[in-house]
Amino acid sequence: MTLIEVMVVVVLIAVLASIAMPGYRQHLLRTHRTEAKRALLDVAAAQERFYLQNDTYAGPSGLTMSPPAGLGIPDLTENGHYAVAITDGDVNAFSATATARGRQADDTRCATFAIDQTGAKTATSAVCWN
Repeated sequence: MTLIEVMVVVVLIAVLASIAMPGYRQHLLRTHRTEAKRALLDVAAAQERFYLQNDTYAGPSGLTMSPPAGLGIPDLTENGHYAVAITDGDVNAFSATATARGRQADDTRCATFAIDQTGAKTATSAVCWN
């Protein structure tokens, strides 16, 4: 092999990597969205259990408090890509959100997910919960 052949191979690898990396990054951002969805579904289920026991939904401070005083759910998702919060909780209703943080904040298309007591799921974009 000559030095020119080696340099051609290095250039080809660099070009292929520069094409592949943005697509791979977008794929990672999309797959991390499941973390937010799972966390919010866990919050909704925990809120329903809490409601059955207390005749009210847990408020914003009840997310991380241990049961029976709260839900006992961490305020960060499993890998820390989203911050979870209860934005509203009273006798009649609750609303919970998951907001992208860290490198996941680059996912501007689906930066915020939300769920409420009716199971209504909203997000930054309509395609996020799909």
